[in-house]
Amino acid sequence: MDKDSNTQSLQNGTPKGPLSGIKVIDWTLWQFGPVAAMMLGDLGADVIKVEALSGEQGRAMFTLSGIDRSLPGGRNSYFEANQRNKRSIALDLKQPEGVEVVRNLVSDADIFLQNYRKGVAERLGLGYEDLKLINNQIIYGSGSGYGPEGPDAYKPALDTVGQARSGLMYATGSDGDDPYPIQGVVADQIGGIMLSWGVLAALYARQDTGVGQRVDASHLGSSIWLQGLGVSMSMLTAHKPASEANLTAKPSRDKAYNPISNYYKCKDGRWLMLANLEADRYWPTFAGALGIEGLAKDEKFIDTESRAKNNQELIKLLDEVFESKTYDEWDEILSSAGDFIYAPVQQLMELWDDPQVQANKYIVETNHPTLGKVKLANHPIQYSETPSSIRRVAPEIGEHTEEILIEAGYSWDDIANLQDKGVIL
Repeated sequence: MDKDSNTQSLQNGTPKGPLSGIKVIDWTLWQFGPVAAMMLGDLGADVIKVEALSGEQGRAMFTLSGIDRSLPGGRNSYFEANQRNKRSIALDLKQPEGVEVVRNLVSDADIFLQNYRKGVAERLGLGYEDLKLINNQIIYGSGSGYGPEGPDAYKPALDTVGQARSGLMYATGSDGDDPYPIQGVVADQIGGIMLSWGVLAALYARQDTGVGQRVDASHLGSSIWLQGLGVSMSMLTAHKPASEANLTAKPSRDKAYNPISNYYKCKDGRWLMLANLEADRYWPTFAGALGIEGLAKDEKFIDTESRAKNNQELIKLLDEVFESKTYDEWDEILSSAGDFIYAPVQQLMELWDDPQVQANKYIVETNHPTLGKVKLANHPIQYSETPSSIRRVAPEIGEHTEEILIEAGYSWDDIANLQDKGVIL
C-alpha cells in the first residue's frame, strides 16, 4: 500500500491522497460501481475505467426521470457526476484479445471492481477465481443487487428495486401514502459507498496477510444498513404490538409524537425543521422564544406525554406561530434564545450558497475542458495530511487507451495490431 510516500508530495499538482500509488481497474457501469471507483479516485488512486467501444451505458443517460440531463459536447450530467478522477480505456471484451488486455492490467493492480450480474465476469474469465491466479494480492470488489448467495443472486437489479426490496420505499411520505422511491438514486449511491468502504478494509487487511480477497456489497444489504437503526430497533421490539414496533411507520406531520421535533412552514414559504428530541428540556425555553410562554404551563402540554396526547392541537398552534414570521426572522430568534436544534429545509440548488457548505467545501467548483467552470459534490471526508482532490473530470470514451497500454508494456506495433482487429478504438 505504501508504494510511495504521500506526505508533502504532489500528484498532478495537488497533494497526494491517501491512496496515491494504488491502481484500480474499474469495470463497472451505471452508478453503483462507478461511485465506488470514483471515491477511490478522489483519494488519489489511479483508476482505469474499462468500457466498451461504444462507451459505458451511463454515457447515454441524456434524460433521467423525464428531466433533460444533456450537456454540451455530447456529455450528460449523470456520467459526469459519477466518473471523475478516472482514465478511460475502450476495449471489445467480446474478443479474447480485449479480455487479455484487462488480465494484463490486473497483473500489477491493487483493486478490481465490477458490478455486472452474477456469472458475467466468470464467463469472460474475469471472475475472482480467475484473476487471483494472475495476482493473488488483488482486492476484487463486486457489487450486486441482492448479494452473492441465495435464490436471487443471479437476478439483475437497479436502484429502485434495491429501494423496494430493502423497505426503503416505505420510509418516505406520510402515514397512508403509497410507497415512493427516494430521489437521487440513493440505493446506488449507498451501494457504491459501502463497496468502497469494504475494499478499503480489505486493502488494509492485505498489509498483514499479504493476499487479497473478494469483497461483496449489494443494493439490498447496503440499503438495509442505511436504515440500520430502524431495522435493528424494529427487530428488537418485534414482540410488541405493531403500533409500537413498526419504526418504519410514517406519521403525518400533524400527528408528530413530539411537536418540537417536527417541521413547520414560515411566512415566506420556507420550511424549518426542529429536532429537539429532549423535549422536556427544551420546551419551556422554546415556548418562551416563540412568545407562547403560557403553553409551557398548560396541563395539556406540560410534559412529553401530555404534548404527545394533544399533539394535533399543539401542532396547529405552532403552525400559526411559525407562519407569522419568515425563516430568517425565526433563525435570529431561535439562535439568540437558546441552544435549539433546527435547520432550514433546503432544496438542492440552495446548497451552493450555504455558507457551511462553502466553508467545508462540500460542493466545489472545478474547471472542465468542455463545460468551463462546473460545480460538483465533493468527497465528503476531510483529511488533514493527505486530502482528497478532483484531478480529472469524466473522461471521453477511450481517451487514455494508448497511454494505459504503453504503461502496461504494449509496443506501438501491439497497439496498431489491436486497432486493426477492432479490439480498441
